[in-house]
Amino acid sequence: MKLYQVRKGQFVYYNNELHKVYGVKPMYKLSVHLIKLRDLTQHITNAASVEKYKPTENDSFIFNHKAYTLKKDRRAESGDYILIHNPLPDSLDTYTLNEIELVETADNKGVITSNSHGVKHNEYLLMVPGRAADSSRIDYQNKENAEDESLIDIEPGMPTSELLPSLGDIYKKKDNNSIVEAMVVAIKDQTVYLGGGLEITQEELMNSEKWEFLYNLLDK
Repeated sequence: MKLYQVRKGQFVYYNNELHKVYGVKPMYKLSVHLIKLRDLTQHITNAASVEKYKPTENDSFIFNHKAYTLKKDRRAESGDYILIHNPLPDSLDTYTLNEIELVETADNKGVITSNSHGVKHNEYLLMVPGRAADSSRIDYQNKENAEDESLIDIEPGMPTSELLPSLGDIYKKKDNNSIVEAMVVAIKDQTVYLGGGLEITQEELMNSEKWEFLYNLLDK
């Protein structure tokens, strides 16, 4: 793909596995920032190394170590995950293409997610736990090139990982008064320790309005 074709939120294949673009930074040589859906690990690469995929109903994939199938034949309820494939946010909402969100409440008009977004029923595909018998597996672009153990689904009930920052991640603080870049040097429970003596919560660091992920030193 060309860099101008890469957009935040797109599903793409990178190294044969399904990822989602969470940022495009044209000023960097490795300009495409990805999250692998299978385990939520972060990766950076260039546009030439990814291939776009548009998720549709009845696709199935592993998200955060659990398998889901995309459906639109029933509405989401509290506790369900949704994939916002047709975003039409109003002026008070900030969600974008292919965001995966947890539903807190639902009514006839739509749902309210844990991020306080109001999403109409025609904007999302429901992520139904498990693999539907007739589903199309999209975890790998080419299953023949995937390792055997990677093709095995995680059993229900196995522990899941959180989308934690990784050691060596470089973040930039979004502050108009100063430019602050800091590296993740340690992680303990929900606390993230940054270079320079900064200590913040995981939730604050993952808030895209306050902090921006730049790259990981190990990927350079």
